[in-house]
Amino acid sequence: MTIRLPSLALALVAVLACAPARAQQPAPVPVTTSVVTNGAVPQVITNGQGEAKIVPDRARLEVSVQTRAATAAAAGSDNARRQQAVLDALRKLGFGSDQLSTVNYNLYPEMRYDPNGQNPKVTGYVATNTVRIEIRDIGMIGKAIDAALEAGANMISSLSFYPSNTDNARRSALAEAVARARDDADAVAKAAGGSIGALLEITTTDFRPPIVYNRVLAEASMAGKMAGPTPVEPGEQTVTATVNVRWAFVPGR
Repeated sequence: MTIRLPSLALALVAVLACAPARAQQPAPVPVTTSVVTNGAVPQVITNGQGEAKIVPDRARLEVSVQTRAATAAAAGSDNARRQQAVLDALRKLGFGSDQLSTVNYNLYPEMRYDPNGQNPKVTGYVATNTVRIEIRDIGMIGKAIDAALEAGANMISSLSFYPSNTDNARRSALAEAVARARDDADAVAKAAGGSIGALLEITTTDFRPPIVYNRVLAEASMAGKMAGPTPVEPGEQTVTATVNVRWAFVPGR
């Protein structure tokens, strides 16, 4: 999107990304400041970066049932029975069909080879069924994990957090980015013996949602009921905005 002022082009480039507070922050965008002449109009060009913190309020959890048997049919049948129990347990917690979806299913033979790597022999079959749970209440994550494990799931494939609305954080980051760009423009213009004048150009691209942070959890096995609820902390994520701005340069007198 490009906004134009009377007789002036206004353009603002905003690139947004989100990463969890506990993960490594993205490398800062190099700040470039320059004074150029466009025809008879000297210009100051700067960029700035702004950040805003946001607490995720949504999560995606993937739970899997993995089974082994002597035949493919037996492995698949046992898997279907156990995964159905997992789905029933999740529905009892209040998760609807729109929040539950199968995202992966595979069945393959396990092989054994002789010491020379020859004469492969099938020793059994492994079936894995993975269901994704869209969680709209962060407080339900631990309950969903515990219910799935108790019902027969034996793998937690991944857990990811994301915010449902980033508008306020995005605008806050943009405001900080523009303020920094203006401060740099003021400083370089003053050092060059002048000041900044009219804003000439700001360009914007479509907003990209924050990158979902994933962490893979260890394989789990349930011998009985969980001793206590699984604690989960979503932490914070960082929305980052970068702007490139062009100003008119007003020479000092």
